[in-house]
Amino acid sequence: MAGSDVSDGADGLGTLYVVGIGPGLPHAMTQRAKDVIATADCVIASTLYQEFLRRDGTLPPEAAEVEAAPDGGATAGDEAGTVLERPTGDRQTLVRSTMGRQVELAREAFERVRAGEDVAHVSGGDPNVYGKSDLLYTMAEEDEAYDVPIEIVPGVTAALGGAANLGAPLSNDFCTVSLSDKWRGWEEIEEKLRAAAISGFVIVLYNCWRDYERAIEVVREERADDVPVGIINDAGRGDAGRNRDDETQTITTLGAATDHDEEVGGMGTSILIGTHETTVWENDYGNHLVTPRGGRDVDDF
Repeated sequence: MAGSDVSDGADGLGTLYVVGIGPGLPHAMTQRAKDVIATADCVIASTLYQEFLRRDGTLPPEAAEVEAAPDGGATAGDEAGTVLERPTGDRQTLVRSTMGRQVELAREAFERVRAGEDVAHVSGGDPNVYGKSDLLYTMAEEDEAYDVPIEIVPGVTAALGGAANLGAPLSNDFCTVSLSDKWRGWEEIEEKLRAAAISGFVIVLYNCWRDYERAIEVVREERADDVPVGIINDAGRGDAGRNRDDETQTITTLGAATDHDEEVGGMGTSILIGTHETTVWENDYGNHLVTPRGGRDVDDF
């Protein structure tokens, strides 16, 4: 299927696509992402994303498996993936992605592209927002894989999907901060949080299962307790969320944000911290967060 609906690599090469699928469900994916995944020779995706991508046929159903993929590259045995047959008769290799195998999967992707295959390496959200794009480029540099064409296919990240559910909280300047301390110390995270709070950015926190209470306390030192806060779980996933309450939005204040432990459920949780300009706007359908752009009013339009 190489190159059927996507761009051709140079000199007989395929292309490595790092594909952002947003929350993963078909309705929240870009058409470009769907097209690349549906026509790739090989798709690398986690079990969860495989399940989501089957909902509208972006990936064939498990029943379409025709054989085990041949051992090759960095994979072996049942990790080599499966071969699926699409309704068109085209065959597609599906490889399961797991956290502990990212380096070997990147190397396998390079080899497949060199063999002329288009590879869709699936990333939740957007690949450039705490996703997989930096890994693939870092591995390409490590392995001197300068011959491998790489294309990033953007997706809807949690900050944008969650903000849309809340209303218009990102209409002025904003930033995202990850609370994961896996590759950096808390001192650096705290410095960024404090700078963002002082600078007046709306702040969206990712990886909130890591010391979110500590992060809130840092921001409280620079921002008033009555500033609105939105706690977002599994934005865009509806009843397919990973947390026990599925997709939820909770509006609270900075001073009360740490009283909502039950709403902070894990990897699917993001926390949006407003500024002194952010307001809670209410209509007949509920409460919404609005941050006006530069304090504009109707006359400014």
